Amino acid sequence: MTIRVAVLGCGRIGSMHAGLISRHVDGVELGPVFDVFGSSAAEVASELGTTAAGSVDEILHDASVDAVAICTSTDTHVDLIIRTARAGKAIFCEKPLSQDLTEVDRALAAVADTGTFLQVGFNRRFDPSHRAVAEAVRNGSIGDVHLVRITSRDPAPPPISYIEASGGIFLDMTIHDFDMARYVTGSEVVEVHAVGGVRIDPAIGEAGDIDTAVVVMTHADGTITTIDNSRQAVYGYDQRVEVFGSAGMAISDNPRVSTTIRSDRFGGHSAPLPYFFLERYTTSYIHEWREFAAALTSGSPSPVDGSHGRAPLVLGLAAWKSHREGRPVTIDEIDPQ
Repeated sequence: MTIRVAVLGCGRIGSMHAGLISRHVDGVELGPVFDVFGSSAAEVASELGTTAAGSVDEILHDASVDAVAICTSTDTHVDLIIRTARAGKAIFCEKPLSQDLTEVDRALAAVADTGTFLQVGFNRRFDPSHRAVAEAVRNGSIGDVHLVRITSRDPAPPPISYIEASGGIFLDMTIHDFDMARYVTGSEVVEVHAVGGVRIDPAIGEAGDIDTAVVVMTHADGTITTIDNSRQAVYGYDQRVEVFGSAGMAISDNPRVSTTIRSDRFGGHSAPLPYFFLERYTTSYIHEWREFAAALTSGSPSPVDGSHGRAPLVLGLAAWKSHREGRPVTIDEIDPQ
């Protein structure tokens, strides 16, 4: 069975997904692509040997399209999820589903009502090193989990125009770490305490965001997770996960661009870190698509369903509330159950 996937949005992330689907995923075929900027869609289509659709409706009414990858701006995700679900197409949607919890619930209601397959784009779950840490927790090899430490630092801040629309650091950056904390521990978060500041660029603060943050979270099973974020690590893209338990520890460390080590009278010098996420996580994006295809083909549940898209948003909203009010925030303050 070959799954034909159309791509909505041909910016950096959408064109990357289109390329991976076209070149690296067996059993998946790239269908038509669309972007509100027609020239972007035409460029991707020409490069990858597919067609550029003239509208979203053209894709949704195309009987040859089995699934749709939603890689457009966050503010369009909910309506596109609903339209795609009603069209009977499987859905892959980049994170976050929305910056608004009510809107997320509206989208997930449509998915549930139509029985649509939805996978949310938390690609780091598919990184082999991060996954090995989660598996060490699942198989009990590190015992009862006590502490989790997650570091996520970008090499350079994004444009201010992006920050102004992104929902800020907790919704565009830390949201991956919120998902990772739930993934590696297997335990929900019950309390969030976030602190942060502007240590890199005053313009980031003027845009209503922060560029440096630490989040401490308490899980339902008592595990404590610490996340630290920075929008500028001058040495490269810094991504680490550590889980400490009663019987040991598991660490997912940074890969280097090569394994070369140069030694001289001043000491040893290793290769630098990858500079950006496309270098660091290409393998995880490929695995993400392979599992999407495998689940659709076998009729298995989504490996990252809507509930996994919703929970990190709740944590991001709790982190912002905590930061602004200077206190720990319980999850039921954001999402009463």
